[in-house]
Amino acid sequence: MRRVAWMLLLLFAFAIPWQYSLEIGEPVGNIARIVGLMLLLVAVPAILQSGRMRTPGALPWLVLALYLWFCCSFFWSIEPQATLARMRGYFQEMMTVWLVWELAESPEDLRALLRTYVAGSWLLALLTVANFASPEAAGQIRFAAAGQDPNDVARFLALGFPMAALLLEAESSWAGRLLAFGYLPLGLAGVLLTASRGGFVAAVVALAGCGVLLLRRPARAAVAGFMALPIFAAGFWFVLPHETLGRIATIPEQLQGGDLNQRLNIWAAGWQAFVHAPFFGTGAGSFVSAAGLAPADTAHNTALTIVVEGGIVALMLAAAIVAVCARSVLQTEGPLRIAFGTALLVWLVTSAVATVEQNRTTWLLLGLIAVAGRLAAEDRDALARCFPGETERAATASVVEPIA
Repeated sequence: MRRVAWMLLLLFAFAIPWQYSLEIGEPVGNIARIVGLMLLLVAVPAILQSGRMRTPGALPWLVLALYLWFCCSFFWSIEPQATLARMRGYFQEMMTVWLVWELAESPEDLRALLRTYVAGSWLLALLTVANFASPEAAGQIRFAAAGQDPNDVARFLALGFPMAALLLEAESSWAGRLLAFGYLPLGLAGVLLTASRGGFVAAVVALAGCGVLLLRRPARAAVAGFMALPIFAAGFWFVLPHETLGRIATIPEQLQGGDLNQRLNIWAAGWQAFVHAPFFGTGAGSFVSAAGLAPADTAHNTALTIVVEGGIVALMLAAAIVAVCARSVLQTEGPLRIAFGTALLVWLVTSAVATVEQNRTTWLLLGLIAVAGRLAAEDRDALARCFPGETERAATASVVEPIA
């Protein structure tokens, strides 16, 4: 039964990037929700049957504490119904951390989860390109997979870049390398098609980390990769609508004198809501009411959402979660540290302009980082063999050469 749970976890990781493109409707929900509930229903009996449960690390405990605090906020919430709904949503999203921690047992398992997430990001990028190519999209300047928000699509795709670059380092089969290398131009095309300015900034950060990883590869491979950049750039210029690229080009203007697409006004309203209830917050899911915004609005800032809804206590717990993940990144070495460090930095950049605590992608990423740190502490050599750096390659070559 544990094997079935593991396969469902892989399917869950695959479904997360494009989850909103397959929405069945209430009470069933999207594909990731369906698979996640199936996974939970199988994982709990599997753990009970095996008679063992992995000792939770710092991250699972902190995530549980944050969830329980938001549950407690129901008792002083200004929007009790919204808090109840958010409690249900947070459970479905935050349980990802525990499931990854419990079921991912080896470096190979970690690599398999990375593969499935990149494969899911492939599908998200393809669906975005399909939306661009569809006749219904004529006249649009922003494109996204069906059922998805363009800003979310850009952020999900950007998180896939360092994972793909890491797999390009770690994979030995041509299929695995093709999956990883092919995602880089396809994912970038998807980001550009969304015309998301915040997503583009996140993609630039992600690609910078990818560049560091690719420079570690043999010189021939690195030179070939950089020589392909002008070809991709020319292709994007001639294929993508210039209006789409023009929206991205307004980033400097927005930073210098713009209102960041109304975000400054929303943040000011959110700050006033925080001042009125600084310690305990106004209750999970109550940001819109507390800030006096329109129902369709969001905080567009993760830290602001957390501190308004859960107060300083929730913010401290969230900060501790990020700090523990940063420590896990530092526990790893070589390409794994670069890739997960880049992914965490991309997440931090996106959290500054979006509410990402409500998405499964966030908790999957944090769970993967925690598992990487745990594996580094348990068996650093096995982790290095699965995600080899230059030192490991040189050592392997020195052993093989005399035998040949």
